[in-house]
Amino acid sequence: MPGWGSTVGAVLVLNQNYEPLNVCNARRALVLVQGGKAEVLEHGRGELRSTTISFRRPSVIRLVYLIKRPRPRVRLTRREIFIRDQFVCQYCGLKTKDLTIDHLMPRHRGGRHTWDNLVSACRSCNHKKGGKTVEEARMPLRHAPIEPKANSYYLFGQYLDVYSEWGKFIPEWERERVS
Repeated sequence: MPGWGSTVGAVLVLNQNYEPLNVCNARRALVLVQGGKAEVLEHGRGELRSTTISFRRPSVIRLVYLIKRPRPRVRLTRREIFIRDQFVCQYCGLKTKDLTIDHLMPRHRGGRHTWDNLVSACRSCNHKKGGKTVEEARMPLRHAPIEPKANSYYLFGQYLDVYSEWGKFIPEWERERVS
C-alpha cells in the first residue's frame, strides 16, 4: 500500500482456533484485515493513516482460516541451557551465574551438540570431568537433560509488559508470571 507512513507497534496474530501464531507489525496486520484474511479482536493505541483514510491500530488479530504449522522449538543456545537447568550445576548442585556447558559424551568422542548431550556445569566440575563420560568420571547427573517445550509465554512473553491486552490470549502468561 503505497502512501502508508511508518508504523510502530507489534500485533499478536492468532490462528483461527485462537492459538498464538506470531507477531507482525501493524501495517501487515491491517493488510490482512483489509484483505478479509483476519479480523481485529483488540485495538491498540493510536491509528494508522494514509493520505485519505485513518484506521484504529490493531493490537490482536485472528486469522479467518486455520493455518497448520510445525510446533515451534526452543533455540539451542548457552543461555537456554542455563535457563533449562535453572542456573544450577548438574553435577554438584551449585546455583551460580558463572556456569559452563558440558558435553555428556565429549565431542572428541563423537558426542553431538544436542539438548540431550548438554548440561550446565560449574567450572570445577567441568574441569574435574574433563574429556570423560559421566560414567567414567563417576559424576552422576542431578537431572536428565531434555529439550524444553516452547510454550506461548516463552514465544510471546517479551511483549506482555508493553501489550498487556495480549495476556488473555496467551494462556501460560499468568502461570509463568506467578512462578
